[in-house]
Amino acid sequence: MKRHRDLQLLTATERDFKPTVFVVDDDVSVRESLELLIRQAGWRTEIFATAQAFLAYPRIQSPRCLVLDVSLPDLNGLDLQSLLAVDQQYMPIIFITGHGDVPMTVKAMKAGAFEFLTKPLAEGALLSAIGNAIDRSRSALAHKEETRVLHDRYAALTAREREVMMRVVSGLLNKQIANELAISEITVKAHRGKLMRKMDAESLADLVKMDARLRS
Repeated sequence: MKRHRDLQLLTATERDFKPTVFVVDDDVSVRESLELLIRQAGWRTEIFATAQAFLAYPRIQSPRCLVLDVSLPDLNGLDLQSLLAVDQQYMPIIFITGHGDVPMTVKAMKAGAFEFLTKPLAEGALLSAIGNAIDRSRSALAHKEETRVLHDRYAALTAREREVMMRVVSGLLNKQIANELAISEITVKAHRGKLMRKMDAESLADLVKMDARLRS
């Protein structure tokens, strides 16, 4: 079915981008060891000594995650997390610290942290967390792209087609829609057929789900 093939293609497109793991830690030995470990695992990596240096780096759209030290000079990890709040679904944050405590962990997790690990880091636990974070990022980006496609399709509808769509998804019959819009039932059917094709909806249930997603 065409719509489902489209969604599969979108997901495949995201997978074509090589995932990137960003590392922000002021300890050069930690940065270098993590860079080597991450590259050996097959991911691309970019390392930074400060939060400011990371913030100055151009944003990318491929699947990604951030391995972030809590204690950083000037702008610390929790402050950086606050600045990245909106972006965390696309770039999950894995906190690392050598002296974490319970309140700090709770604050980070409540603010959306993906994981919180203490140093010395267990390589297996870190790589597992990175893999899971990359998977979440990939899914979020794919969902974002699918939503963008839906908005583009909806934008291509005429004003009348949108009026018909609004009533179709609310459960009105063609005859009822015709009465509300003061047009013939045949005209309603024509508009309905066109908007279904433009939205690439295979059924009424399909269209209802698209409408809910457009409004979310």
